[in-house]
Amino acid sequence: MTPNRWAALLDAMIEALCLVDATTLRIMAVNQGLVALVGLDHNVLVGKPIVELTVALEDLYFWEDVAAGLADSILSESLVRSANDVAIPVERKVSRVWLTPDEPVYLVGMRDLRQQRQAEEQLESRMAELRATLESTGDGILVTNTEGVVRHYNRRFAELWNLPHGLLDSHGDPALFAHLAACVQDEPAYQDQLSRISSDPELQCTDVLLLRSGRMLERVTLPQVSRSRVVGRVYSFRDLTERLDAQKRIEALAYTDALTGLPNRLLLGQRVAVALRAAQRNGATFAIMYIDLDRFKNINDSLGHSFGDRALMEAASRIQQTLREVDTLCRVGGDEFIAFLQEADAIGAEVVARRILEKLAQPFVVDAVNFSLGCSIGLAMYPVDARTLDALIQCADTAMFRVKERGRGNFRFYQPQMNVDLLSRVKLDHAMRQAMERGLFRLHYQPQISLCDGRLLGVEALIRWSDAELGNVSPATFIPLAEESGFIIAIGNWVLNEAVRQALVWQQSGRPVVVSVNVSALQFQQGDFVERVAKTIGDAGLAPHLLELELTESILIRDVNETLSRLHALASLGVSLAIDDFGTGYSSLAYLKKFPISKLKIDRAFVMGLPDDEGDRAIVSATIAMARALKLSVVAEGVETAAQRDYLQSLNCEAFQGFLCSPGLPATEFEHLQASLPM
Repeated sequence: MTPNRWAALLDAMIEALCLVDATTLRIMAVNQGLVALVGLDHNVLVGKPIVELTVALEDLYFWEDVAAGLADSILSESLVRSANDVAIPVERKVSRVWLTPDEPVYLVGMRDLRQQRQAEEQLESRMAELRATLESTGDGILVTNTEGVVRHYNRRFAELWNLPHGLLDSHGDPALFAHLAACVQDEPAYQDQLSRISSDPELQCTDVLLLRSGRMLERVTLPQVSRSRVVGRVYSFRDLTERLDAQKRIEALAYTDALTGLPNRLLLGQRVAVALRAAQRNGATFAIMYIDLDRFKNINDSLGHSFGDRALMEAASRIQQTLREVDTLCRVGGDEFIAFLQEADAIGAEVVARRILEKLAQPFVVDAVNFSLGCSIGLAMYPVDARTLDALIQCADTAMFRVKERGRGNFRFYQPQMNVDLLSRVKLDHAMRQAMERGLFRLHYQPQISLCDGRLLGVEALIRWSDAELGNVSPATFIPLAEESGFIIAIGNWVLNEAVRQALVWQQSGRPVVVSVNVSALQFQQGDFVERVAKTIGDAGLAPHLLELELTESILIRDVNETLSRLHALASLGVSLAIDDFGTGYSSLAYLKKFPISKLKIDRAFVMGLPDDEGDRAIVSATIAMARALKLSVVAEGVETAAQRDYLQSLNCEAFQGFLCSPGLPATEFEHLQASLPM
């Protein structure tokens, strides 16, 4: 058969084919498949040495062996050279065939592998992406076929199930599944679930597995589907252990106090809500107790907050020891606690309150430091005092505040009148601040008269407040409230400015008068108090000796060294200093002689009983004698009768003030009185 006749047969084949002369190793005939594969025409290919299409050394050696009569066939993957000198991957088979008994030739068949290689590369890329995806997920992944043979798993799966290295290397599926079963706490239930999954190829389910290691895993199983047919199953395992631990920590932070570990207000609310529902059904009572440690700020200020925290923890522990297991103690902030006494009546609540007071009264020792703590307790009862937790806490807080007002270190049950009083104080405080903004305060001036000759020695500036709604409000009512709220500083500054302004008017009129101004403890403690006094009289141009500052004994006993320094600074300005209400405080005579004081004012409480009360006579007489010894002048306050005046005169008291001469008067009325007094 001639090559041309073979060409027609070759063209009928799908593969790329050519015939190679056994002697010359040149191409005798080609089909269209080879033309398309290498990109060369028939005319170019026919007669070309076959080795010119060879790229691989393997093919070159093969054709050399053919020429030497050492080889006659080969089958393998190889490369063929194309028209543009590009190596094309092919699967190549060479066979020796006989056209005639005397004419052997070589049939070369080639199958283009480019698409296959491209598909393989794409598959490899996708497999790499799949592996990266499986390894990057935080979940453990196990893939099996429908027969349960393991196809794949990732490292996270091995970590979650603590797979031994030997098991990983052996690829033994039965051993792997046996290990998984041995890891779970409830193996029978685990096996039952696996059987259910195996019996239903399309089953999708989620369950939770508890492992003996302490882990908690969420298992999700899904069928693996290919061309609408289930070909396997994918299991994913998510570790819930850390999430649950984090949730517990979050709940602990949400429901407990970080310092003491006690329940906080939120948890207290939940427990009381349950008790309220039960109490509405069975008519039970319970108590809310508001506990505030007394003077705890002193511990923080003197020993530091770290020490104070340890003291708070010890106090909380002691309070907790006095309560039953069914009761709840919570810290609501700072040094304040709330106790919920479940199903307790008033008698039971009182017993607990006394236990707490007794427990906290015992000495504390923290970091080898001995100290004492006390507390004030307010009690409110459900349902008598209120029917909601917020209202009960408010009532208990109000009762506790009343204990604080009356000396601390005790307990008190809430009474409805307390809220009335508290509301009245709130309204009064608001009205007082509005009065300052609206200019409703006024100063009246009460004369201080010489007991020797009736001359005017000076006046005391007294604040007055007349309100359209409240009427004339007594200083005895609003001054304590102002001191408690701190508003006394604003009031004191206004009084100082107004008194200096009026004193300047009298100075400029040619009838100068010494004006005395009361200074509160809080005002005196302000760091800029001396500078404020100096600026006030300096800006006004008032002669300093025409201003007198009246200080209470309570001011003098606080931080004596600083007080002494401040008093000398005031005295250096030229203003006079007096002690007001002498005898009602706790000042030491040893300190008194060091202070630059020029005057003592005897409190009206010791003047009222004169001359009949023996005790008042003794106190007033001793005060005047002491003042004379210290070269201090004395003014008696609250003199209302001639008998009181005459007795004071007999003791050589320098001056008096009181209704016997005149009450406090507006400036214009005082000026009329001044004109009638001896010069």
